[in-house]
Amino acid sequence: MARTTATGRNRAQHGGGAPRQPRRQRTFGDLLRAFGAFLALLVLVVAVPAALLVYIGSPFPHHFDSEVLQQPITSETFVNTLAVLVWVAWAQFTACVLVEAKAAVSGVGMPTRVPGSGPSQLLARQLIAALLLIGVSTAGLVPGLAQLGQQHSMESQARPGVAATAQATPGQQTTHQTAVQHQTGTGGSSAQGGGQSTQQATKFYRINPPEGRHHDSLWEIAQRHLGDGRRYKEIYQLNKDRVQPDGSQLSQASLIRPGWVLEMPADAHGGDLVEMPVAAPHTAPDILHYAQHGGAKDTAAEGAHAAHQTPAGEQGGSGGTGGSGGGTHQGAAAGASEVVTGMSASHGFDLSDALIGAPLLAAGLLAALGRRRRTALWQSLSAGALRTPRTPTGAEADVADALRIGADQDAVDFLDRALRSLSARLDADGRKLPVVYAAWLTDDALHLQLAWPDGEPPAPWHTGQDETFWQLERAALVDDVDSSAAAPYPGLAVLGTLDSARLLLNLEAVPGIVALSGAAPDREAILGSVAAELATNGWSDRMTVTLVGFAQDLTALAPARVRHIATVAEAVELMAAETRQRVGALRTAGQDSVLTGRTGRAQHTQWAPHLVLLAAEPTPEEAERLAELAADSGRLGIGYLIGSSRNDLPGAAWELEITPAGRLLAPLLGLDMKAQLLPKAQYESVLRLFAEAGGDDPGPDAPPFLVDLSDQGRPGVYARPLGPFEVVGIDAPDRERSDLLHEALALLLLHREGVHPRVLASALWPRGVTEDVRDALIGRLREWLGTDPDGGERLTIDTTGRIVLSTSVVSDWDVLQTLHHEATEGRAAGDPVARRRLLTDALSLARGRLFEDRAPGRYAWLGHEIVDAQHPVLVAEIALALSSLHLDANKPKAAVAAIETGMAISPDDERLWLAYLRAANATGDAGRLEAAASALFARAAESGPGRGMPPRVEALLDELMPTWRGSIAN
Repeated sequence: MARTTATGRNRAQHGGGAPRQPRRQRTFGDLLRAFGAFLALLVLVVAVPAALLVYIGSPFPHHFDSEVLQQPITSETFVNTLAVLVWVAWAQFTACVLVEAKAAVSGVGMPTRVPGSGPSQLLARQLIAALLLIGVSTAGLVPGLAQLGQQHSMESQARPGVAATAQATPGQQTTHQTAVQHQTGTGGSSAQGGGQSTQQATKFYRINPPEGRHHDSLWEIAQRHLGDGRRYKEIYQLNKDRVQPDGSQLSQASLIRPGWVLEMPADAHGGDLVEMPVAAPHTAPDILHYAQHGGAKDTAAEGAHAAHQTPAGEQGGSGGTGGSGGGTHQGAAAGASEVVTGMSASHGFDLSDALIGAPLLAAGLLAALGRRRRTALWQSLSAGALRTPRTPTGAEADVADALRIGADQDAVDFLDRALRSLSARLDADGRKLPVVYAAWLTDDALHLQLAWPDGEPPAPWHTGQDETFWQLERAALVDDVDSSAAAPYPGLAVLGTLDSARLLLNLEAVPGIVALSGAAPDREAILGSVAAELATNGWSDRMTVTLVGFAQDLTALAPARVRHIATVAEAVELMAAETRQRVGALRTAGQDSVLTGRTGRAQHTQWAPHLVLLAAEPTPEEAERLAELAADSGRLGIGYLIGSSRNDLPGAAWELEITPAGRLLAPLLGLDMKAQLLPKAQYESVLRLFAEAGGDDPGPDAPPFLVDLSDQGRPGVYARPLGPFEVVGIDAPDRERSDLLHEALALLLLHREGVHPRVLASALWPRGVTEDVRDALIGRLREWLGTDPDGGERLTIDTTGRIVLSTSVVSDWDVLQTLHHEATEGRAAGDPVARRRLLTDALSLARGRLFEDRAPGRYAWLGHEIVDAQHPVLVAEIALALSSLHLDANKPKAAVAAIETGMAISPDDERLWLAYLRAANATGDAGRLEAAASALFARAAESGPGRGMPPRVEALLDELMPTWRGSIAN
C-alpha cells in the first residue's frame, strides 16, 4: 500500500495540491568536502611537481650517450628513478583530472577512460564531484547549443521540484519500460486472484527548476538518491525516449529539463522523497499522468506529435498535452482524429514529409516558386504571347502540395523583422552587432546564442538563460517596428529541430569549418536542405551561395544567389582570392569584422556573406588548404559546410554527424536532434517544379480549364470571384458558416486539377485543425453544392485522393479564360468580328479584383497563387486586343472605354497607358487627350514621391501633346 511521508502528510494537510519539498541546500559538510577536495587537487596536481622541481630537480640527464649506460648506479640514480616514476604517476593522475573535469563541465556523460589508471581516475572523479557539488552542476557550467533547446520550455515549468513514489498501473507499461525493468530488477509484477491485483511500487522524481546558476543533473540525482553519481545511467535507461509532461523525450543523458518526471530504480532513497498513491487527490498532475501511462503517447496525439507541438507557454498542467487552437489532443481523446497541420501523417498520399516538416524551407521555396512563375509570365508577354502557367502533375504536384502545407510565412516574417529591428535599434544606440553563433526559433519566441556576453540587449529583447542569450517573444514585436535595416545574420540556416525548437546555425560566424559526416545519401540530404534554404530564405538580402560538387544545378531557385563549381580545386582557388580581398577590404575600412559593416551608413555590399557548401570529397591536400582559409573566416563573412566521409576533417570547429535514422548529432555541442533533410527524390522534384514554372521544360503548354459556352453547357452552379464573391444556382449557406464555405470553394475553383485535403486544411486553418473538423467542412461543402440533375455529385474525390469539382460548377474566371482562348487560339482567331464579340464578353466579366470583398485575415493562401498575378495581366491583354480591334473598326471611343476597363483591374500596366493615350488621340478630341494625360500624371504621382511618368509614356506625350510639360506637369 502506498504511503505518504510526514512531510508529505503535513503538506497535504496545509493547503492541498501537489506536495512540495524544499530544494536541497548546500550544507556545511558539503563546504568542508569541497574545500578538502580543492586542497587535495592543489597538492596532487600543483604541489607534487613543484616539490619535485625544487628538491630533486629534473631527474633526466642533460644529454644522453652510450657513456651514461656505463656509469655506476649511485644513490642519486636511485632517487632520480623514483622521481621519474612519481612524475609518470603525476602525469597520469593529472590526465585523469582533466578528463573528469571536461566530462563534468560538458555534461556529455561518462568520461573517457584513461588507460591503466583505474584507481587514479576513480580518485580524480570523486574529487571533481566533491568540488563541483558546491558550485554549478555540469549542465550549467558551459552552456552549449543544446541548452537553448531546453530553455524555451523551461520558462513555462514553474512547478517546484518533487520526488515521488506511486504505484504502476498493470498493463500500461511500454515494451521498452518492461525490458529495462527486467534488466535492472525494478519492474513491477501483477497477479490476479479473486478480482484482486498486487503491484510493485515504482518511484518517480521530478526535475528541480534551476536555482540561481545551479541546474539539476542526472549525476547529482543519482548521487543523492542512489548513493553513487555513476549510476546515472540506470536512471537514463529507465526513462530514455519516454514522453515527458511537456511532450518531449529524454534522448541524451545531459539534456534534462525542469518539470520532467523520471522513473527511479527501486532502491532510490533520500529524505526529500515523497510517496503518493496514483489516485490521491493531491498528486501532482504530471506525475499522475506519467505513472498511469508509463510515459506512452496518447493514441490520438501519436500521429500529431511531430505535426504540432503546443508552445511551451500554452501547455496545460495535466500531462502537458492538449491546448487550444490547434494543439494536440488530450489523453482522453484517444482514438479521436489526428491533428491536421503541416506535419501530420500523409493519409496514404505520397507527400514529402521532409518539406512538410520544414516550414521555413517550404515558405522560402514557395515564395521563390511564385517569383519564378511571375517572371515567366512577364517574359512570355515580352515574347508576344501570354503563356498559361502549367499545372504540376505527378511527383511535382505532390511537392507543390507539400510546400503549400508546410510553409509558415508568418514564422519567416517574424524572424526577419526581429533580426532587422534588432540591428536598427543597436545602430540607433551606437552599438555594434553581437556575434551570433546560432538561433533557436520556437512557436512564441526567438533566442539568439551569442559567441560571448555583449551587454544588455535593447528592448523589447531581454537576456535569456544567461548573458550569452538574447531572447524576444513574438508577442513583444510590434507591427510598426523599424525593420528597414539590412539583414544582420543572413547566414542562418536550419539544421534540425529539438522538440519544437528549430535550430538555425549561423554558418558565416563559425570560427572554422562545419564538418558533416555520415553516409553519402544522408549527407546529401542535409546539404540539399541547407542549400535550398540559403538560396530562397526570406531573412537574407544580398549573398552568395557557392555549391561545390552538387549533382544538379540549383541556380533556378535563385539565379542572383547561387553559383555552381564542379571541383574542390576550383573552389579552393576562388576562395583563396576572395579571402585575400576581404582581408584587405577590412583593413582599408578600419573594421575588425563584417558585422561592423552591416549597420548604419557603413553598410556595403562587400560585407554580404559568402557561404560555401561542399558535397564533393576534398583530397587531404585540399582539406588542409580549406582549413587554412577557414581559420579566419568568421570575421570575414565566409562560411564553410563540408560533407565528408572523414570524421577528422582539418580545421573543423564544429563536427556534425547525420545518422541513417535522420538524427543530427554533435556530441561536443550537446546536440541530438531531428535533422532537416531534403532527400534526393524530393530534391529532384523541386528542381523539376522550378523548371516547369520557369518555362525551361520544353513540354507543350496545357490549355486552361475550358467550359462549354453553348446553351447545353449551362452550369449548375455559377460562381463569380472576379469582384465581390457571389455564387448563383444554389441556396445561400448558413450565415455563420458562409465565409469558410466560400473560401473553400474559392480554392477549389482556382485548382480545377483538384486540391489535396491537407492543402485545403492548411489554407483555411494555417495554425492547424483536427481531421474531423476538416472532414465536416468538406461534408458541408458537398451538401451545399448538391447534385446535378443526373444525380452526380458536384464535389468528389478522384483517384489521387484530391477533392475535385465537377464540370457543372463554373466560375466567371473559367469563362473569361475560355473566351480569351477561343478568341486568340480557337475558331474565332481568324474572324475579327467574332473575336471582338468574344473579347467584349470577356472584358465585361472584369468587375474587380479577385475576391474583392474578402474578409481581413482570410484568403492568405491567395498570395502564393499565380492567378493573383495572372488575372490582371490577362485582363490587360484582353483590353489591349479589344482596343486594337475597335481602332481598326474606326471606333476610338470604344477603344478608350476598353482600355479604361482594363486599367481599373491593372492600373500600373505601362502598355495600357500607351494604348490609352493613342486611343484618346484617335478620337480627335484635344480635351479628351489632355484629360487622359492628366489622369496618367496623377496616377504616377500617387505611386510614390519623386516618381514621374514612365520614360516611354513621356516620349509618346512629347509626340502627341508637345505642350504637356507646361500645362500638365506643372
